[in-house]
Amino acid sequence: MPDKPESSNTECPQPPTVIPAKAGIHLRVRAARIAVTAAFLMLSSVVAPGQVETATAAPPEPVFTSEGRIEGHLALTYSPAAAFSPDSKYLAVIVDEKVALKDLHDGSIARVLRPAIPKLSELSMDSANFISPTRLLILARGRIHVKGEAGEGTPLLAFQWYVDQDSLFGKVDAVGVGGGYSPIAYLPGLGYIGMYREGKITLWNPASNRSAQFTFPELTHRPGLFAFSPDGHWLLLGRVESNSTADPMVVDLVQKKFADVLQGHKASVLSVMFSGDGRQVVTACEDGKVRIFSAGDWKLLQTLSGHYGPVHWADFSPDGKLVASVGEDKTLRLWSAGDGRLLQTLEESREPLLTVAFSPDGNFLAASSEKAVLVWQRTR
Repeated sequence: MPDKPESSNTECPQPPTVIPAKAGIHLRVRAARIAVTAAFLMLSSVVAPGQVETATAAPPEPVFTSEGRIEGHLALTYSPAAAFSPDSKYLAVIVDEKVALKDLHDGSIARVLRPAIPKLSELSMDSANFISPTRLLILARGRIHVKGEAGEGTPLLAFQWYVDQDSLFGKVDAVGVGGGYSPIAYLPGLGYIGMYREGKITLWNPASNRSAQFTFPELTHRPGLFAFSPDGHWLLLGRVESNSTADPMVVDLVQKKFADVLQGHKASVLSVMFSGDGRQVVTACEDGKVRIFSAGDWKLLQTLSGHYGPVHWADFSPDGKLVASVGEDKTLRLWSAGDGRLLQTLEESREPLLTVAFSPDGNFLAASSEKAVLVWQRTR
């Protein structure tokens, strides 16, 4: 006999659901619409994910925000970093024949200094640099006043000026007496004035009046710029006359010989700066690029593209994590030094920007054109 079904373990089959013909059509149409909508959403997420994100994502928070503009200038041909006071409270801006101290925390002009040298007229200041919390080192030129005559122009002058007393401290020194020195630059990281002539670079400390000289018989042509590593081991030379390459040259100061070059530049290098810890170097180039190199092995780590036209200056933040660059396109661009990402583009300037610097605490940026100084404060 055939086996009987085990009714205790098996459910009775349910009769099929009968759907009226008209309702079936509606369900099929609805299912088709759902399928098309799902396909469209899937296609959108694959083809244009940025558009879907943009509709819901908030814009990125700015890293720095504008704190205004001052008519005047900072150092225009060398680093303006020392225009910030050591405590990052003030910024020294040259306004005609005066120095305005901008309070960075409340935005006011805290004090206006009026440097004046006896028997000297038409004082034209190149830079005002804090060398202590209470004194500025001013580099300037002028005209010796002679009664009834036009007067004779001076060489570059260096003198210290009291911030609180608005008066001269010490004496006035002539820099590069005898002529032929070029370039002459104040080096904030070292606290020295550097000057080149005839294969020799002289470093002079205006605070102690001490100097040191480096002689390089192989350096037979004038460099347009130079930079020393913080530990004094390396010297970088850029825009060397009659050089067949635009790449800056590396000098080992311990061995007193040329060691390498920073390769990859397609035009003149307009600035070169070491990071605060001396481990990296950043260059600003006329080819519109900013480049980051490792110091010691001199490998190219990052090429930062974004500026339109020559980049005049680039520098690291005090912690070495950021790079700020300025150029002919009137913008300041902020980059991640680690991976080269462009973090922010600041477009408040109306003129090409020539130099830029971070405050010692990294919370402010100042950039200078020939006519104005722009300031930004860090927001995150």
